[in-house]
Amino acid sequence: MKITQHGNNLWKLTRFFVVNYYLVREDDGLTLIDSGLSGGAGGILKAAAAIGQPITRITLTHAHGDHAGSLDELRALLPETVVAFSARTAAFLQGDLSLLPDEPQAQLRGSFINRQTQPTRVLQPDNYLGSLRVVAAPGHAPDQIAFFDERDGTLIAGDAFQTQGGIAVSGIMRWRFPLPAMATWHLPTALETARALRRLNPARLVVGHGGVLDAPQAQMDQAIATAATEVEQSVQAMAYG
Repeated sequence: MKITQHGNNLWKLTRFFVVNYYLVREDDGLTLIDSGLSGGAGGILKAAAAIGQPITRITLTHAHGDHAGSLDELRALLPETVVAFSARTAAFLQGDLSLLPDEPQAQLRGSFINRQTQPTRVLQPDNYLGSLRVVAAPGHAPDQIAFFDERDGTLIAGDAFQTQGGIAVSGIMRWRFPLPAMATWHLPTALETARALRRLNPARLVVGHGGVLDAPQAQMDQAIATAATEVEQSVQAMAYG
């Protein structure tokens, strides 16, 4: 596992070169954002020990296996830790993959997994988890949320964007790393989420797959423009097809 620090409060943990999860420093310990693939709990605990603070909160951006895989392992090792994620993610982890009536009825994609751990705190948009503001971020998956650290403008975007293989809105194919696009539920919703996240004017963008971008605004704008063009072309093709 590779560990890199970004700013004063963020550590990126990377497993198998392409799967990222994050530790965020708070006064009372560390918040873990995503648990990565199964079998990663030991490496996460070693990373926290190297930083010198305990993990006091565990949260998830969404219920895909590369984000929630080690959740149960960590919960068994850290039984007193606060576990916080959305009600929708909790339902998905229990096998309820139904779509809501007002959602696009597109096929779900990606490696949704079942896990036993339930949240001790249910998160909703605009809640705070420590210093992190919860932001709705559907599109890649219906349950996805992002986190915005208002101390320094770091946006932890889950798979709303990728930077592995080139920056892209989730759902736009990057052939050097196609998996986020292949696992995306609904591109038009992902585009609206990308626009909403850009309006936060983040100073730093961190994602589930790829490197950290400082001052990412221009690159986010480029990715959004590309996605908007693809969505428009798809709509036109349907209209005239």
